[in-house]
Amino acid sequence: MDVKRLEIKNNIQKEEDRNLSFRVFDLSSKHLENYLQPHKKDHFCIIIVETGKIDIHIEDKIHLLKSGKISIIFPDQVHFVSNLSDDLNGKIILFEEVLFCSDILKNELSVYNVNLATHLNCTVLSNPEFEKSLPLIKDIQDIYNAPSLVKKEQARFYIKVFLLGLIEIIHGQHPVLQHDTHDANQNTYIGFKKLLNQEYKSERTVQYYASKLLITPKKLNEITKKHCGETAINAIHNRILSEIKRQLLFSDLSHKEIAFDLGFSSPSALNKFVKAKLKETPTELQNELAQIYTA
Repeated sequence: MDVKRLEIKNNIQKEEDRNLSFRVFDLSSKHLENYLQPHKKDHFCIIIVETGKIDIHIEDKIHLLKSGKISIIFPDQVHFVSNLSDDLNGKIILFEEVLFCSDILKNELSVYNVNLATHLNCTVLSNPEFEKSLPLIKDIQDIYNAPSLVKKEQARFYIKVFLLGLIEIIHGQHPVLQHDTHDANQNTYIGFKKLLNQEYKSERTVQYYASKLLITPKKLNEITKKHCGETAINAIHNRILSEIKRQLLFSDLSHKEIAFDLGFSSPSALNKFVKAKLKETPTELQNELAQIYTA
């Protein structure tokens, strides 16, 4: 499957957009035309639903968005929308990665970046929290409609305030994100997740990650069970499995190419791994995923 990559610089609705690092649109069929087929972006996308419903498919998960739910799609996450209700209303905010991610998530809040995308893909807000967010969204849209040099800087801060508010909400909803610099076990878990994302293609033993973290495999298992409810080896296997699903669904690579890209010794080794985990072959999994995304 050839997945189109949309660039924010090409999304020009008015001349001022060429000098803006963000866009704000009403959530309507017109602005969702490019969202109906699987694609990815070089920027962040926020979808806020005020009324109505919409299904958003992100990677191999489907989220039902309705009033009180907000979805943030990260750069290069493959996604599309479906099942738009007739009364759908809300906002879409697009913004460049450098506007937020590079100077906050990658620095001051880097410890929050463990599983953060998964939680922000669909965030449920209480009615007071949701109502509190709407004026800020309106301020961002007002600046987009009539930008000036000073107002553009205001919009940058408004978007950051909005996102930091969401992070604080999920920080309370998901204890794994609550970071205590004095909690050595939590620091270790964060280190494990970061290391796993870097090394999963070539390193898949608990012993490797435990040695890198200067702890025993038994201790690493205790930590992962506490923070994510699974053993270290299951966390490793699930990370590999997630990438297998992504490549089967969204890449044009053959099963042989996927096997070697992910560090398997042969296509049969890939087949054996998927069969053991999901009780189906890579071909069956690929067909199953294709049905979900083309239904």
